[in-house]
Amino acid sequence: MKKTIAYNLATWFGCGYAPKAPGTAGTLGGLIVAFFIDRTLAWPPWAYAVLALVFLWPSIWSATFVARDQVKKDPGLVVIDEVVGVWITLAGATHLNWKSWLLAFLLFRILDIWKPFPARQLEALPDGTGIVMDDVMAGIYGALVLFALGWFNLY
Repeated sequence: MKKTIAYNLATWFGCGYAPKAPGTAGTLGGLIVAFFIDRTLAWPPWAYAVLALVFLWPSIWSATFVARDQVKKDPGLVVIDEVVGVWITLAGATHLNWKSWLLAFLLFRILDIWKPFPARQLEALPDGTGIVMDDVMAGIYGALVLFALGWFNLY
């Protein structure tokens, strides 16, 4: 039961099993959930930071479990870190429309791949902490850029 929960969460309910670009699939999986929440509950953008914070410990736990089970430092099938990261990016939106959703996706993926300081250094943290925290940092950077773009009414 514990293993099933860990794998379902770490792979974001199967997104991590995508044959190509599982990180992109996980990011899209996170955005789909956020979009559903937006359309049904109409949360303000900052609420996605709260959601990411709620998921932080379960993300680290499941990423640690799967990484140890797979005997890999950062298995590609672990995408819960992308989910948390894109939610943080989305929290920086000044308002939500199709442009902000697209920008959140693009900004997060670019920053997650680029890993500007200190994101790359955070990968060195042990187990799931390192797996998740570099994406948290990419999400913070993405939120700041998204906020700045919104501040200047660029979306």
